[in-house]
Amino acid sequence: MTSVAVLGATGNLGRQVVRQVLDRGWALSVAVRSSTRLPPEAVERAKVIIADLHGVSIHELAQLVGGHDVLVCCAGMVTEGDKFVSLVDRIVSAVESVQPSKRPVSWFMAGAAVLVLDALGRRGVDLPKVRDTYWPHRANLERLQRSNLDWRLLCPGPMVDQPAVGIERLRISVDTLPAPLPVFARFLPRPLLLPMFAAKIPEMIIPYADAAMVMLNDISSGASTSRKRIGIALPVGMRGKKSQWAAKPRDAA
Repeated sequence: MTSVAVLGATGNLGRQVVRQVLDRGWALSVAVRSSTRLPPEAVERAKVIIADLHGVSIHELAQLVGGHDVLVCCAGMVTEGDKFVSLVDRIVSAVESVQPSKRPVSWFMAGAAVLVLDALGRRGVDLPKVRDTYWPHRANLERLQRSNLDWRLLCPGPMVDQPAVGIERLRISVDTLPAPLPVFARFLPRPLLLPMFAAKIPEMIIPYADAAMVMLNDISSGASTSRKRIGIALPVGMRGKKSQWAAKPRDAA
């Protein structure tokens, strides 16, 4: 039976991951500060570990995640800045300390701003204004790239609590923006590239349910998506509405 460890299980995305893991009949472990926000079925069926991820030691974290087939980390927010970067660093360090044969395939969260926008390799996080808020995503990506883990980094736009679109309808990309910019964008200076990137964000407003499904459908060790950034966009012609946007900046870029 597939076993999954979820960190950040009480957030909007984490709860959806938990629900889908249980629906698949997989074994589930969650680390939470309090079990009161977990769905009743998770309390009944999952291994619940009470822990503060910011305070638990790297050794204890390693014990939490080691031996699972999959780790899904939904913990932390980009607006926490250095605190978010430190948390991801500690989680990565914990998985690194696990015996290689017992390390899980590890999913982490970022945003569309770390995806490649054009043939020059520029990213949203390199653009004016965007980098001021979303630099932790770049730092976390760089930390993962320095590791030897089998990781994947989910990079959606805003995520919303809406019915799933369906993974078979989504545009899913590897390392690049799933809603491509025009070819001539490579000739634009960064300040002019910014509004073009911003105009693509509504195409990447993704339901939490779809984001969870993308991760849980890609858990094979050494897959072609290993150590890659995964982008998600709505079907061509579909755009989300601003009124549906989640308020958390992590979900916005």
